[in-house]
Amino acid sequence: MAQLAVNVDHVATLRNARGVTFPEPIAAAVAAETAGADGIVVHLREDRRHINERDVRLLRKIVQSKLILEMGATSEMLGIALDVKPDCVTLVPEKREELTTEGGLDLITHENNIRQAIATLKNAGIAVCIFIDPDLDQIKLAHKIDADMIEIHTGAFCDATNDAQKQSEFSRIVDAAKIGTKLKLEVNAGHGIGYNTIQAFKGLSEISEFSIGHSIVARAILTGMDQAVRDMKQLIGAL
Repeated sequence: MAQLAVNVDHVATLRNARGVTFPEPIAAAVAAETAGADGIVVHLREDRRHINERDVRLLRKIVQSKLILEMGATSEMLGIALDVKPDCVTLVPEKREELTTEGGLDLITHENNIRQAIATLKNAGIAVCIFIDPDLDQIKLAHKIDADMIEIHTGAFCDATNDAQKQSEFSRIVDAAKIGTKLKLEVNAGHGIGYNTIQAFKGLSEISEFSIGHSIVARAILTGMDQAVRDMKQLIGAL
């Protein structure tokens, strides 16, 4: 059974919208773990638009399952990661003007920088994942520069507006998952996955973990975090 890593960024988004101290992303992470989440994900952005360093440091002390830190491969973020020591770092592209991460890292363009970041993190005992589009050349390069795992960007599939586009994008995900597994990379998937789109992954056993945030937090507003996580875990268990 694939695992579920729950991203609690948008609990912090709601907190920061009013400039107050609640809702508390730390409490959301505890609730998600209690409901069966296999990991907690946070993205520490350069502009600190949601998660901040205080959150990351508290989560490192509290998370019992696995703490995954999403971040850009900058010297500032590498310094924080080396100090906090998350279980895994997922390297992602980042632009200040984007609403959310818009695509995977371009390893072909940024190979040297990402290679150095991977080496730095792995030397400190931190596993490294690359958030990457379902592009075979990019995945082969992720393997070449010694990443431990990849997270396939599933946004184009989840956001597709017609069946033909969905089928085409999902075929790319399948091919990416298979080549990643063949290269002995752990293969994860994330971005835009919800309670309806998760069911498309039935039978794709190459996926080790789904990273899901927005849809779970959105449902949790109506049902509570416990129920929202349990519902997603049930769907993943049926894949």
